Amino acid sequence: MSEQQPESVVRAWREVVDTARRSAADGLVVGTSGNVSARVGELVLVTPSGVPYDRLRPDDAVGVDLTGRQVLGELGPTSELPLHLAVYRETDAAAVVHTHAVHATAVSTLVTEVPLVHYAAAILGGPVRTAAYARYGTPELADAMLAALQGRTGCLLANHGTVTYGATLDQAYERTAQLEWLCRLWLTASAVPGHRPALLTPAQLAEVTEALKGYGQPG
Repeated sequence: MSEQQPESVVRAWREVVDTARRSAADGLVVGTSGNVSARVGELVLVTPSGVPYDRLRPDDAVGVDLTGRQVLGELGPTSELPLHLAVYRETDAAAVVHTHAVHATAVSTLVTEVPLVHYAAAILGGPVRTAAYARYGTPELADAMLAALQGRTGCLLANHGTVTYGATLDQAYERTAQLEWLCRLWLTASAVPGHRPALLTPAQLAEVTEALKGYGQPG
C-alpha cells in the first residue's frame, strides 16, 4: 500500500486481511469464498475477488467509495461488493464479514428463522432470519439480506452462507462465530432420534437481551 495512505487506512486493511485469514483458519470459508470489509470514513476496504487470503500483501489494498467506484488498488473488489455496500448504506456498521460457514449454511436450507435453541441469538439482536435466495453478487441478494437484517446484526443467506456486521471487525467476526455455533448446536440437538430441542420463548430471550446490556467489564 502506498506510504501516502493515512495510518487509519493502513491499519484497517491489515485488519481486513487478518480477519479474512482467520475465517479460513477457523473453517468458515474454503479457498477464496467469503469476503471481509471495513469502512474508514467514506472509504470501504474490501477483500479482492479470487485471491487467496494468504497471498494478500499491504500493497494489495482494495478500496471503493460508497457508490462502489474503485478508488484504491489494482485488484478488482469481491463480487459480493453490492452486499457490503448495502450494509454500510443502511446501518451504522464499520465492518462486515461474509462466510460460507458449513453449519449455518446447512441451516439456511432448512428454516426461514434459526430456532431459539440458545440465548446466543440475543447477541445478534434476536431470532436470526434467513434471507431469500438470490444469486451471489446481485442487487437482489443485497435487498433480501437487508430485509433479513432488520433489527439484527446478522442473518443467513439461503443456500449460501452468513452475513454479520459490527462496529469493529472483531465484533463482526465474533457475531459470525456465534451464529455458526448457534446453528451447529441446533443441528446437533435436532439430530437426536425421538427428541425435539426445547426452545426459548420470546420473553426469555428478551430477558437475556436486557441482561447483556450490563455484560463485560466497565468501559
